[in-house]
Amino acid sequence: MWFSFWRSKDRFSLDQLRYLADQLTKVQIVNEVNKDFVIEALRSIAELITYGDQHDPSFFEFFMENQVVGDFVRVLKLSRTISIPLQLLQTVSIMIQNLQSEHAIYYMLSNEHMNFLITYSFDFRNEELLSYYISFLRAIGGKLNKNTISLLVKTRNDEVVSFPLYVEAIRFAFHEENMIRAAVRAVTLNVYHVGDHSVNRYITSAPHTDYFSNLVSFFKKQCMDLNKLISDTQKNPGPDSKATITAAVDEIEDNLYYFSDVISAGIPDVERLITDSILTLLIFPVLLPSLRIVAANDIQSDVVTSLYLLCCILRIVKIKDLANTIVAALYYPLESLTKCFGGQVNGMVPDNGFTSEGDGIDNNNNNNLTKNNKKGLVVNVPCSPSSSGFHPQSITMLNNGSSSNVALREVLLEYVTDGVDLQVLGALSVLATLLQTKELDESMLDGLGILPQRKQQKKLLLQALVGEASGEEQLFSSETSLTRDGIACELDVYLEKIKEQYGVSFQLPNVIPSPRVPRFQVLDALVSLFCRSNISAETLWGGGWLLRQLFPYSESEFNNHHLKLLKISYENSACALEKEVKGFWPDLLITVLCDEWRRCKRAMESSSPPKEPKCMLFPPRMLFSEEDIPEGSSFTAGERMHELVKVFVLLHQLQIFTHGRTLPEQPLIYRPYDHRMDSRAQTSGLVSVPKPGTEMNLVNAVPCRIAFERGKERHFCFLAISVGTSGWLVLAEELPLKKPYGIVRVAAPLSGCNPRIDDKHSKWLHLRIRPSALPFLDPLKYSSHGKLKTKAFVDGRWILAFRDEESCKNAFLMILEEINYLCDEVHRRIKPLLKLETVLDMSSSSALVSEDSSSHTTPPNSL
Repeated sequence: MWFSFWRSKDRFSLDQLRYLADQLTKVQIVNEVNKDFVIEALRSIAELITYGDQHDPSFFEFFMENQVVGDFVRVLKLSRTISIPLQLLQTVSIMIQNLQSEHAIYYMLSNEHMNFLITYSFDFRNEELLSYYISFLRAIGGKLNKNTISLLVKTRNDEVVSFPLYVEAIRFAFHEENMIRAAVRAVTLNVYHVGDHSVNRYITSAPHTDYFSNLVSFFKKQCMDLNKLISDTQKNPGPDSKATITAAVDEIEDNLYYFSDVISAGIPDVERLITDSILTLLIFPVLLPSLRIVAANDIQSDVVTSLYLLCCILRIVKIKDLANTIVAALYYPLESLTKCFGGQVNGMVPDNGFTSEGDGIDNNNNNNLTKNNKKGLVVNVPCSPSSSGFHPQSITMLNNGSSSNVALREVLLEYVTDGVDLQVLGALSVLATLLQTKELDESMLDGLGILPQRKQQKKLLLQALVGEASGEEQLFSSETSLTRDGIACELDVYLEKIKEQYGVSFQLPNVIPSPRVPRFQVLDALVSLFCRSNISAETLWGGGWLLRQLFPYSESEFNNHHLKLLKISYENSACALEKEVKGFWPDLLITVLCDEWRRCKRAMESSSPPKEPKCMLFPPRMLFSEEDIPEGSSFTAGERMHELVKVFVLLHQLQIFTHGRTLPEQPLIYRPYDHRMDSRAQTSGLVSVPKPGTEMNLVNAVPCRIAFERGKERHFCFLAISVGTSGWLVLAEELPLKKPYGIVRVAAPLSGCNPRIDDKHSKWLHLRIRPSALPFLDPLKYSSHGKLKTKAFVDGRWILAFRDEESCKNAFLMILEEINYLCDEVHRRIKPLLKLETVLDMSSSSALVSEDSSSHTTPPNSL
């Protein structure tokens, strides 16, 4: 009988389908002899039904009338080999996925055969079988809607009492295989987004609510793993550290986006369950207690990880209650949370921050945590004194780290004023994320001191228009903050919620002398940040962005002490930049300055912070590797110059901003100008970049010898020239028939050559030859986080041998003279940037910065 199956037939015909169904009906046992026939029959039936659904309805009518699905189930029961369940699951999945007719889909799901397959005891020790089973569940989930979902549930008195698809799917929600977890999440999202009220009540009833707390517990475990990975990387970074951290971060963010997709289904009870689980399992016992005040030399990876996770949760999980509860918790002293949720301040003990080990998924975590905190804790925090000036006393209190009454909000500001680079970036990222969180009430932002001026003015104007006296009075007064009552109203709601639901109570002071105190604390911290010299430029840019967001209009918020500190910081930066004129890279200083000016201006005016929150997880970019780059190399000097320029540009733009001036598109620098009519460059005919093969006049050149290869000494004429802010060292070969002309053979940058006459051989001149460009400014040669895509650059060396000591000395003096000309021109052009008074006077002017416009008749100090 089995061999007759292979006779020639029209593959896509109703007769073929009828024949296959008839043969399948006759199967009474499935063993090694006939399993291949059964597998091929199942595969062919799926192919024919898919074809018929699109071309001939009679195919599926026959399929229904003969109840072929029933034969599928019967064959499965008869099977004793793994290959039959594999093919059967694949066959049914293909049919469900490809059926387009609503009638056909309805039939496939309308009988109990699908639920039988869903609950059948497959041997999931076989990974391939599990994969097919999950695909089968996902195929059914993809067809769910308000009409079909009722076919897969069992009800009693209009209430769902059984939903095998959902129950069996979430069994594999935490499988080690990422693809299986993703498929399960797709099934659950299909269920949630159907919007069936009875199904929603089912999934939010016990014991199914455990799924949501288990989701957060699983996410918490991933957070623990991330923290350990970051801690290990800080102790022992490797070549693959960045890729490993990136993969872990991507998985964590995928989990949060899943939470967001679940919440978007609009099921209030699910939103509440997720909110409570995140708060009780992660935020209160882990993330917030990790925000400890630590010693300056203690990196504390859990601090950085917690700051990053807070940013991600606020940015991705859009729940109003969650966001506002987190902000309300920032008013708590650290001790209140550590006492209530276990642990001690600054203590490395179990269940405090990220110090727990082996925290698995426990369905009872949520209940236990709530039960343990029924007693609660009442904490009174003294209010900061009212002041419109700088608050050094608050900074001092934070820095000593001794007060257990320091609120978490103030701990964040302490990170800004005294933390290491990653802590500063993390704290700024949290503040920026809060600022951009639309779910937060504006009064909560104002209580934190980070409500932008434009939103304050908008709200006060609205209050004034509708006739509220307080709004009109504040609108035309210097006190532009919202009222204490407005802040406390919303805050008290969430403080009461924390007290009732999570067992911690907290009392705001009854009298706050000025609601502007939190705002000035933030401003004080940012000003203090700009005065720090041990923070990277990219992190400082993040602080500049936050400052511009909070105070976009005028300098009215800055008092004299702020302006004085910013001025001192600016002058120190200008002094450091001025020293770079005599450094390795003066010829590129103006180019880098103009590029970074545009980048900084775009970053400050952007709607998003300059760096993503996940950047805080990566170690600070190493400026050089001691193994690859020798001490004192031009590469190291170039990195340093680039960093100094970025800091200077930020502080320069802040000076213009804090004085209420308009920020120009280009930095205020003088036009190119060269008054030397008889310069060596003019005499030689080299007024642009000397390229090999260019003819030049050798009247000022000095004969010398050099060996680029061992034992192959060559004769050249040496010349140092400078044109404006550019300069070159030129080796040319004399033309015997056209004296005194020659051909350029080799050219190298003049800047950074560091000429030195040999101590033992007074006719030898040593020159350092640096690259013509900064490699980290070229994205093709330089990747993110400071890693060269090619081998690290190493400076070259020239040793020139001259005929006598006088020739060697003349060449040495020629180089120094041309370097001075070049440096003087660079200094002249950037001079307006180095004097604050000039900056403020000229900030409204238009600066021409083109290196090509080299008119010699233009006055030297014209813009």
